[in-house]
Amino acid sequence: MICGAVMLAGSFYYFSKIGPAGSYDFEVAVLLFFLLTVFGRQMFARLRHDEPLQTMAYTLFGLLYVLWLYNFITKIVYLTPRSSNGHLTGQFYVLYLIAVTKFADMGAYLTGSAIGRHLMVPHISGKKTWEGFFGAIGFALLCSLALFKLMPGHLPALTWTHATVLGVLLGLAAVLGDLAESIIKRSTDVKDSGNLLPGIGGALDLLDSLLFTAPLLFFYLRLVIRVT
Repeated sequence: MICGAVMLAGSFYYFSKIGPAGSYDFEVAVLLFFLLTVFGRQMFARLRHDEPLQTMAYTLFGLLYVLWLYNFITKIVYLTPRSSNGHLTGQFYVLYLIAVTKFADMGAYLTGSAIGRHLMVPHISGKKTWEGFFGAIGFALLCSLALFKLMPGHLPALTWTHATVLGVLLGLAAVLGDLAESIIKRSTDVKDSGNLLPGIGGALDLLDSLLFTAPLLFFYLRLVIRVT
């Protein structure tokens, strides 16, 4: 958790003060230092079969799965181009990301609850249906197009084509993110990822889809739209 906090705060600082290149170097340095620390810690622990390997694997996975993927939201803020008056537009892309992702979540839930009959992966989740999957993509697509229509000046890198493609891709990624957490909970034999937020199943339930959609939006902006 300390390493994750350092990564998030440091990346935010480097992006705002030095630029993306400095942040990438900082992020890799933090990950390398954390990897060496984890190995160093196990050097002083008694070897018991594969327990040290499991401990290191779980620890590194937790850092990469939650904090490293979540850090792409910070990168989106400072990657995106400035508006005509020189102001950052990144916060609007983050708003776009959250809205489309959560509409996908709502679409999956509402459609699946209303007409869901065919389970996608019953060995992972007994509630995820194909009807909910297509509902998630449909809701995400409608949200993406609506936001681009309502605030095109705040999303200057997008076009109608990009908004359409991103709506479909982000909807798909949101479903995959939700299923990824289901895999983790099923493999660890727990129903909820935490009890911090009663009735929701843990804070990770609010973030699981964003952990997949944020990197996707970031790389779409960089590699497809070529925002620099």
